[in-house]
This record gives sequence, C-alpha cells and structure tokens, in this order.
Amino acid sequence: QVQLVESGGGLVQAGGSLRLSCAASGRTFSNYAMGWFRQAPGKEREFVAAISWSAATTYYADSVKGRFTISRDNAKNTVYLQMNSLKPEDTAVYYCAATSWGNWYKNPGAYSAYDYWGQGTQVTVSS
Repeated sequence: QVQLVESGGGLVQAGGSLRLSCAASGRTFSNYAMGWFRQAPGKEREFVAAISWSAATTYYADSVKGRFTISRDNAKNTVYLQMNSLKPEDTAVYYCAATSWGNWYKNPGAYSAYDYWGQGTQVTVSS
C-alpha cells in the first residue's frame, strides 16, 4: 500500500502561483511514477501532469503546458506541482496518484493507469 497526502492548495487570484505537494509513505517512493489530476465541480477528473520514476520524463495536459511544472524529490518521498499564471478555470480539487505499472508511460494521462490516490487539495482561483 502507498499512502498519499496532498497539501498546498488554497485561494489565489488569477495570475498568481501555488505549489502543491504530495507526500508518499508505505512503499519505496522511487518505484512509482506519479501523476496529478484535477476535478472541477460537475466535471470528470482530468489529467494534469505526470513524472517518471527517475524524473527523467514528464508529461503535461495541453491546458497547463508552459504554466505548470511537475517535479519530485525521491529523498523526501514527495512530488510537487508548481502552478504559475493561474486562471479561474484551474479551480478544482487536485489529486496526486501513484503507479508501479511498467506500461504506465504508454498512457500517462489515463485514470486507470494509477493504483493509489490521495484525498485531494482544493485550489480556487478568483478572477
């Protein structure tokens, strides 16, 4: 089992920045690829970003490319999502997820590719 706890959400004005953190425990963190997803009210959960085990490869949704950066610190068992130039449409609950699936890289944005999920952290961007 892997436990994931997100933090860093909050209320920010449009154009501002936030950094989300996801702390993992329970298994060897470096064995897991990590992802961030978000879910806005009335909408389905959508992919935001993902990062490979060694951080050598990252993936982003088109909607956040150039504004968000995913990173990880395997020594601290933590993955981060730096969010800049935030827009009201970024308002959502943000979830981190972990996977040890070897073929994860074939579709890193797929909800089904991930085994473990955190409880989420709310991000609200005011206009």
